Amino acid sequence: MLKTAPPFVRPPRAPYATDPARSRGRLHEEPDSKTRTPFERDRDRIVHSSAFRRLRGKTQVFVAHEGDHYRTRLTHSLEVAQIARSVARVMGLDDDLAETLGIAHDLGHPPFGHTGEDVLDACMEGFQGFDHNAQTLRVLTKLERKYPLFDGLNLTWETLEGVVKHNGPLIRFGATLHDLPVAIQEYNSTHDLELESWPSLEAQVAAHADDVAYNNHDIDDGLRAGLFSLAELREEVPMVDRVLLTVERDHPGVDEFRTSAETVRRLIGVWIDDLMWESGNRITAAKPKSVEDVRAAGKPLIGFSDEMNEHQAVLRRFLMARMYRHWKVNRSRSHAKRIIRQLFDLFIAEPELLPPAWQEGGDGPRGQRTGRRVCDYIAGMTDDFAIEEHRRLFRLDR
Repeated sequence: MLKTAPPFVRPPRAPYATDPARSRGRLHEEPDSKTRTPFERDRDRIVHSSAFRRLRGKTQVFVAHEGDHYRTRLTHSLEVAQIARSVARVMGLDDDLAETLGIAHDLGHPPFGHTGEDVLDACMEGFQGFDHNAQTLRVLTKLERKYPLFDGLNLTWETLEGVVKHNGPLIRFGATLHDLPVAIQEYNSTHDLELESWPSLEAQVAAHADDVAYNNHDIDDGLRAGLFSLAELREEVPMVDRVLLTVERDHPGVDEFRTSAETVRRLIGVWIDDLMWESGNRITAAKPKSVEDVRAAGKPLIGFSDEMNEHQAVLRRFLMARMYRHWKVNRSRSHAKRIIRQLFDLFIAEPELLPPAWQEGGDGPRGQRTGRRVCDYIAGMTDDFAIEEHRRLFRLDR
């Protein structure tokens, strides 16, 4: 008789989970939804936003037109949200908030992945810089303009806190508010996100779900692209070799594509199991009784074990050498750098070339306004739109 696992039973809500019924609310007061919790409502507003739809045309590593099977920011965000929701549910946390933060975390990324971010930050050196996390806050609180009474999506305090602080407090190690990106400074002056404290456990889970997703799915994309082989991966990353051996034992003779997919699937499970085990130990030791205890803990309560962090470092070194700095990827990165730089310089020199809706507005003095306006326009582009905009402006035959 086929053995089946017992049905999943949702654990009770932990006392240190974020309670939607006790949300600190929104900057602009609105009536509560009759059908959704505040965090479900936040998630739905993000899903229906223009910025979220554009993530389908923004890449992780490859340029969008290089293939339909590689991750984009949209598919990555959905994968992060799924992992965050599952982990939060098992741990008795608010899975709606964890999912919302997974969906929102990459909204501020410009086209062409981290290359686009690096170039745009260099372009903005004289205009207070560029940071994708601060840009996410800017998108959520200012650049999305759909509602008649306010700019942005008017999300809850807990969602905005998690977006900004998911990697930990922003004011620590001698940093002050004035050291932070201007978008965070400006918003915090009207809606204090308590930047010196740790975020909720849901935000911490979402941050580590991001690590789980990109570590393992970059393996999948790198194998699909032929940037490295399964044999090379197992030779240089011992954890992958151990998991791959279990796949070969359980499914001898299966083709390499299925073997690779099953290995990645099991690796995700290994990462998640370690995350929950280590986090459980930290929570047991800290004994938080409320979400405020979590914020005041002085250290993260969600995280990987030291052993897993060592495995992660080995994998990241492998991916850096074999994937992120592969000569084919370098060519795409070089092309992307020129596109972003040339578009930025042209729009700064001739802002009248911007679409009419982008020729007004911005923040700060006149020169700063122009720089930030150009930055917002470019940061919102998809890969293909940036390529096409560059063609329109730099090719005489277009």
